[in-house]
Parts: sequence; C-alpha cells; structure tokens
Amino acid sequence: MRKLVAVIDDEKDILNLITHHLKREGYQVKTFQSGKDFLLYVNSVPPDLVLLDIMLPGMDGLEICKILKNQPSTESIPIIMITAKSTEADIVVGLELGADDYIVKPFRTRELVARVKSIMRRYTIKDHGDGSFRFGPLRIDPASYEVSVNSQKIDLTTTEFRILATLCEAKGKVFTRDQLLKRKTLWGDEKVVFDRTIDVHIKNLREKLGSAGKMIKTVRGIGYKLEEIQPV
Repeated sequence: MRKLVAVIDDEKDILNLITHHLKREGYQVKTFQSGKDFLLYVNSVPPDLVLLDIMLPGMDGLEICKILKNQPSTESIPIIMITAKSTEADIVVGLELGADDYIVKPFRTRELVARVKSIMRRYTIKDHGDGSFRFGPLRIDPASYEVSVNSQKIDLTTTEFRILATLCEAKGKVFTRDQLLKRKTLWGDEKVVFDRTIDVHIKNLREKLGSAGKMIKTVRGIGYKLEEIQPV
C-alpha cells in the first residue's frame, strides 16, 4: 500500500509543487490549506507522515504539532516542519514540541523528498530479529552493549554507547542539546551535564567510529542527528 503524506500549507503553489514531486515518488498526498480542516481529517484517516507549515492562518503549525503529539491516536505520526522562519529559536521550538525534522523555505524539492524518504525509512525499518539495530555500516546491540562498523567491533564507553543508540533508534531525527541533556538514561553516574559534555562525547564517538563517524551530523546551533552517508 502506498504511503500517505498530509501536506498543510496556505500557499496553493507550494501545495501543488510538493504534491507533484511526492506523487512522482509513489506517495499518496492529501493537501490542506488550514489547520482546522486537517485536524478534522486526521482522526479518521491518519497519514503516515505530515509536512506542516508553521505560518498558517488561524491556528499555526506549532499549535497543530502540539495537538498531534498530545493525542494517543496521532502522537506517533512523524512530522516535518516547513518554515520561512530560519532562526534557531523558531526551529528549536518545533523540535522540542516533537517534530522529527524541519526544512526552511525556499527549499529544493529534491531535498524535501529525500527528507520524507529518510523519515519514512526510520519509521518502517525494524530490527533484524536479534534485537540489534543496523544503519549503514553500523550495527548496535543493546543487549550486549556492542557496536561494530563493517563487522569490526568498536570499544565505546557506556555513555558513548547510549548516545549512539539513541541517535540510531531514531535515525534521521534531530535531537536538540536540551533533549539530550534531559534524557537521564544517557548519563548514568554523571552528576552534572552541560552542553559541552555532549559535544565532547560526540567528538569522541566520531573519532572512534572512523569513516562511519561522518554519519553523526551537527545541526548548527541546535543539536545532532544520525544520517546516511550520501555517495559522492
């Protein structure tokens, strides 16, 4: 069955552009020009992914995101925010409310489609039956706390392992530094954790993972995500 993408934007030209390119990739698309119309629809036909403009008339995209993430029937639907606001504060607010990713207007359609595909893969790929996660050359086994790159075992500290496992289980999702700081399960016996603590662990992770360390992407001023290495 083809995946359904809901697109909410008050600009008809943008709706038509996104619809054209997503349909070419085999997705079903349902468009809305207001948050109210979308919310009336979503409870009866939940989409597989939502592309949500922030600046909407009446109810803005941030409020819609908050509503979706606070309802059991819709909280698991992935959301990509589309925004003309490119400031760090605006982007962080959306991510803190539960959005999975964001894209800034004006955007390239190839980039938008690539992000949709990345999020779709993250929500549909399961583990491989043995409890481990695989993403590109990485294999992470939560039961044994083992990590390997191209079948070669990598020695990580417990905290490094937990950070990598968090990024891998939600691959493609941007984690703000604040979200990582608030995850108490990451930090074990570390009593005081600062932004700089996260940066140091990420730096060490990249070095230990070698070429696979490039998969840990810095989202400038916001946080980190795990992303596939694109072929040159």
